[in-house]
Amino acid sequence: MKHKIFLVVCSMFLAFSMYGQSSHSLLMEGDDHYKKEQYDLAEEKYRKATLKDKTGKAAYNLGNSLSAQERYEEAANQFSSAAALSTNPEVKSKALYNLGNTHFKNQKFQESVDAYKRALDVNSEDDQTKQNLMMAKKMLQVQQQQQQQQQQQQQDQENQEQNEDQEQQQQQQQQEQEQQDQNQQEQQEQSQSAEESKKKDLDKEDARKLLEIIDNEEKKVQEKLRKIKGNSSKPKKDW
Repeated sequence: MKHKIFLVVCSMFLAFSMYGQSSHSLLMEGDDHYKKEQYDLAEEKYRKATLKDKTGKAAYNLGNSLSAQERYEEAANQFSSAAALSTNPEVKSKALYNLGNTHFKNQKFQESVDAYKRALDVNSEDDQTKQNLMMAKKMLQVQQQQQQQQQQQQQDQENQEQNEDQEQQQQQQQQEQEQQDQNQQEQQEQSQSAEESKKKDLDKEDARKLLEIIDNEEKKVQEKLRKIKGNSSKPKKDW
């Protein structure tokens, strides 16, 4: 139990000790780490300083340390916060300038252009901001052209795929129609062949019956002839 109380007391002591540090001292320590390119340690000091600093300077420095670590989204948030907090035109213009640089590095050129314009609204004489604004506009134009080309290529590809699908569908329909026509033709040929075969069978039957009739008639004729011949051979009676 005593051990636990001791830990709590130590934690409270450390908390009060950290709370007792001024934003200025935290900024100084952060600056020292930043100069040594210890950006993660500088970030830690600057974050603590932002809890106490209301001038925007701590947020500005924190943005720089985050940008140095290529964490551009987080850095942009801190530069935006610094610009909103600061009443000092110099700090505000620098924060907006670095905000533009951060968006530029993150290839968000429209946001970069907007940030540079805001920086010039605060300090219209900053030549570096003007140059960066021109570069951001050029990159924005290139980016928009690339996006248009990509959209056109995508549209062309979609159209090509659609045409290929239509051609394939038409070919399939044509093949199905040809198969259907072939099946119908085969059915017709089979039906015609069956009718011809049936007709041939009927012709054979008619011929057989006709032969039977002819044969019967011939037999009748022969029978009559025999009778006539038989009668003619009898001797006549004398009167």
